[in-house]
Amino acid sequence: MEEEDRVKFLHTADWHIGKKLAGYDLLEDQKAVLKQIIEIAKNEEVDAIVIAGDIYDRSVPSEESVRLVNQTIAQINLTEKFPLLVISGNHDSKTRLATGAPWFSRSDYFLHTRLEEAFTPIVIKDTAFFLLPYFEPVDARIYFDDPDIRTIQQAMPRVLEKMKDHFLQNQRHVLVSHFFVAGSMKTDSETKLEVGGLDGINGQLLKDFDYVALGHLHGKNALNLPNARYSGSPIKYSLSEKNQEKGVWIVETAEETTFQFISVSPFRDVRELQAEFSQLLDPGFYRQQNREDYLSILLEDRQVIPNMMNQLRQIYPRILQVERINGREGNRRKSWKAQEIKRKSPIDLIHEFYRAINDESVTVHQQKWIEETMHDLMKKGGDLR
Repeated sequence: MEEEDRVKFLHTADWHIGKKLAGYDLLEDQKAVLKQIIEIAKNEEVDAIVIAGDIYDRSVPSEESVRLVNQTIAQINLTEKFPLLVISGNHDSKTRLATGAPWFSRSDYFLHTRLEEAFTPIVIKDTAFFLLPYFEPVDARIYFDDPDIRTIQQAMPRVLEKMKDHFLQNQRHVLVSHFFVAGSMKTDSETKLEVGGLDGINGQLLKDFDYVALGHLHGKNALNLPNARYSGSPIKYSLSEKNQEKGVWIVETAEETTFQFISVSPFRDVRELQAEFSQLLDPGFYRQQNREDYLSILLEDRQVIPNMMNQLRQIYPRILQVERINGREGNRRKSWKAQEIKRKSPIDLIHEFYRAINDESVTVHQQKWIEETMHDLMKKGGDLR
């Protein structure tokens, strides 16, 4: 392969523009990190930028969210002239996102939101990109005219086999998609919905691609297959992500595909702060802190503190939560129980509740109704957490 034929691209995903963190608006944080991503693309002189889904956090985003996305896409594609390879994720409205798509490709902005678009590769130099958006089982059932397709696990082998029918000789092949690969690790900010499209795709199905640019999970280390990575979200969207390194992958296709992670710096970080109440109010202590960060405060005091939150918020304006680390054993058990419940999916919680009330499991018909209801809620923008 000639050196000039190699493709170098930036892999990002899960921008979730419009998302809030414990009620705090993150648009300023998101705008700052998107600027960094553009600078990385320029410094690395990439041939294209890949966005693997979940541009927005809601299917009906706010005006401010749409404005930020439009400004960012325009700068990337029209001002800086980077080709864009983009798919819709489970949080995006594929209809709204695709508005204007028929003429986007004239400026090398390739946006795929429908399953049938995934089988026509976008070729840049030596590399063919297959853009597979998030889809529902019914989409595959209709496309393949196969009533037996009821889950994404059943649909994905058919989808990938059809893609391989369109592999090009002497080309590298990159898959861009938005789903959950079995064995990946989740965080609290990701949708816990595990029906239809977001649970348990076998990683072996991806082996024929030179690289798989994934979206959906928010940690870059959620999956470590030799040829597949999640980019992770560009900022921290939950306290469980406090220790995660955020950034983008720079991928280069060659005889052996290489990828390098480049970090971005948060506008405001998400972190824990442990101290006694008197220390937290001491100017000698708090002046050494970045008080604008999103903070989980671990309070060492045991006694009751009147008007505690109001006093703390005067100094630390973005408190996510306050926990007493020396509380009673009963409180610790209650906190542990809450964390256990939080880690379970809505489907699991419904099953447990139904068994507790009726002393029996849900029927097949009830399971189907639950899944359809969950999907309807997702389409309406619910995060089900």
